[in-house]
Amino acid sequence: MTTQARKQKGQSRGEHRFHNPQGAEVKTRDEAFAAQQDVSAEAVTVECKLQLNNGAVTFAITAKVNPNTHPYVVTGGQITSGICGAPWDITGGFIGDTLRLDAKRSGQGSCANTITVVGEYQNPPAYRGTYGFDGASSSFKHTTRYLC
Repeated sequence: MTTQARKQKGQSRGEHRFHNPQGAEVKTRDEAFAAQQDVSAEAVTVECKLQLNNGAVTFAITAKVNPNTHPYVVTGGQITSGICGAPWDITGGFIGDTLRLDAKRSGQGSCANTITVVGEYQNPPAYRGTYGFDGASSSFKHTTRYLC
């Protein structure tokens, strides 16, 4: 038992104070733990930097993931360089014991329309696997480093 808990236990019970996840004081415990109506999907999204390497090319990747899931659900992001037709918009996937990223080309050029990256986790933090274009996922080998 902590010193603070002992002090409170010896004193007569006072009024409880409750705070919501943002730190604002609320009146009841239910309000403190209620799902927030004004929280957008972006509020549960963090950015994760990845770098895909296959020896000949390097892709810079910024994935947006939900940190409250496992594996982390990829909710968006972009592949910003190193790939024909950059940028590419990441449309889905996950990051955990395995990796999967799906993206579609949003840039100009006569490149493929989609890319799929798959891999398995290895130490130091990276994923070893393959990627491919327009429905294929095993055309090229890669190692994708986890930078965040």
